[in-house]
Amino acid sequence: MLGGEGERLPGTDDADGDDRIVCHVDMDCFYASCERLRDSELRGDPVVVGMGYESGEPHGAVATASYEARAYGVESAQPISRALERLPRKAVAREDPDLDPAEAGHYRPVDLDYYREIASDIKAILHDCADRVREVSVDEAYLDVTDRTAWTVVNGRPLAEGYARHIQERIAREVGVPASVGVAPTMSAAKVASDHDKPDGLVVVEPGEVRDFFDPLPVEAVHGVGPVTARKLGEMGVETAGDLAAANPDTIRERFGDRGRTLYDRARGHDDREVRPTGRPKSLSRESAFTEATADADRQRETVAGLAADVADRADGKDALYRTIGIKAVTPPYDVNTRERSLPGPVADADLVREVALDLLAEFEGDQIRKLGVRVSNLQFEAAAQARLDGWGDEATGAETETDDAPRRSSTDDQSSLADFDRRE
Repeated sequence: MLGGEGERLPGTDDADGDDRIVCHVDMDCFYASCERLRDSELRGDPVVVGMGYESGEPHGAVATASYEARAYGVESAQPISRALERLPRKAVAREDPDLDPAEAGHYRPVDLDYYREIASDIKAILHDCADRVREVSVDEAYLDVTDRTAWTVVNGRPLAEGYARHIQERIAREVGVPASVGVAPTMSAAKVASDHDKPDGLVVVEPGEVRDFFDPLPVEAVHGVGPVTARKLGEMGVETAGDLAAANPDTIRERFGDRGRTLYDRARGHDDREVRPTGRPKSLSRESAFTEATADADRQRETVAGLAADVADRADGKDALYRTIGIKAVTPPYDVNTRERSLPGPVADADLVREVALDLLAEFEGDQIRKLGVRVSNLQFEAAAQARLDGWGDEATGAETETDDAPRRSSTDDQSSLADFDRRE
């Protein structure tokens, strides 16, 4: 089998060890792709997978929307009720003479156990194709393939491109789901490249071309720049990655600290991070941004309930217990508010995550909210030590309000629990 352990594809013996070759593999609309794998009748039709959603119900939030569904305005983390306004269920449209079945979609509840089975098959391929793999999530990973291929150009294309296509085609052939792959000499450039031509894309950024690749892209494309940072950079006249690369590094560092220097370096194509396997997470979180800030309490509660279900499912899949539950609410203009509650002992209880998250959300009743997040922390991975709660205190903690990308530390016994609440913004 090509690409097996320790094996190189033909023509790659002259790989230059001085130039790393990093692949970022990102599965396209992974949950929807898995549902299509299970039911071939879904192929080509809009597919929406909901978290906290049950078949036929209007509750929950969108976990994944296929590209066909996105064309109707269905977005990730959108309430299912809002998605249904834009894209009715296929089954309902077939029975309603006022609806066109061709303008309807399929809705499915999240089935994480099934998705993990598919992901395990994908990860087996990735580990077979690279000696070093960093698994970021169930549907995303970095691979260092420096020892498997080369940047040498043959017939107008680098050999690394052929190797990346080999990985992509193995996933499609052996598993049956599409993936986008970015290839570059750095992790940050590889990630941006994988996002550049979705779905089923393959983008290669060769050594010496990273700066030119980045320059015309919006500054949000730089890995680590989210909406808050992008807004602040925009206020400084920095609109593109090229603007950031050309900026005075001292000014950027003064405004954003050491993180600013990291973003500046990445915009210039500099990123010396190595692909290393990840350890156990310290927390698990999921966030959702509204298209426009809303004070609709039902929308807010529905979104939080869906996020809570997803986070609890992720913790369950990792055999993780947690003793801190928190939420994040971003209010206009970009104020980041966090609240959390510590429990008497570690638990694994999806209903409790939802109940606590909704209780913490109540403090923001009537407020306009741009983004919501749910997080569990203080994780433990000894499932046998699972604690059963008889009751828990009802004091909310961590009432700090921030206007930057990450909130300052809260006042609970877990002093670092919200300091890095989903820094992806």
